Amino acid sequence: MIKIEASMVLEILGRPKEHVTEALNSIVATIGTEKEIKIIDKKIHEPLPVEKTDLFTSFAELDVVFESLMSYINTIFKYMPSNVQIISPEKLNISNMELNEIGNAVTQRLHRYDAVTKSVVAERDMYAKKLHEIAPHLFKKEDPPQPAPKKEEKPEKKKSKKKSR
Repeated sequence: MIKIEASMVLEILGRPKEHVTEALNSIVATIGTEKEIKIIDKKIHEPLPVEKTDLFTSFAELDVVFESLMSYINTIFKYMPSNVQIISPEKLNISNMELNEIGNAVTQRLHRYDAVTKSVVAERDMYAKKLHEIAPHLFKKEDPPQPAPKKEEKPEKKKSKKKSR
């Protein structure tokens, strides 16, 4: 098997600032325990506030070695890094059996994601239907407010300057 050396960037967004730091450290530590991944170098950046929100964002840069192409693919799906760059090898030579294994693993994961999505959509629809039965007034569509009709402007009456005696 060919080892794959790569750089990864993992990003996180949340609040409070301390939680963002803890969560990112936890993710990096978990990656470090994966048996087919070896962290060579890591740099975890301090969280920064996101403008006009109460959220913070931070990221970690990892240099890692994957024991196989499959562990590389699994890591991408499991940790969803915002960026991955393979450093070496420059070219990969894989057997059709290994490519089949990877293709089937990807397909299986996509089917699981699809099943979860369909389940969540069905559940949402069920709750919306129940809510509609219980509180139909929440679903009444109101006509958009119409602009008030313009009042016709009448010319102002000129006041006479005649003095009454």
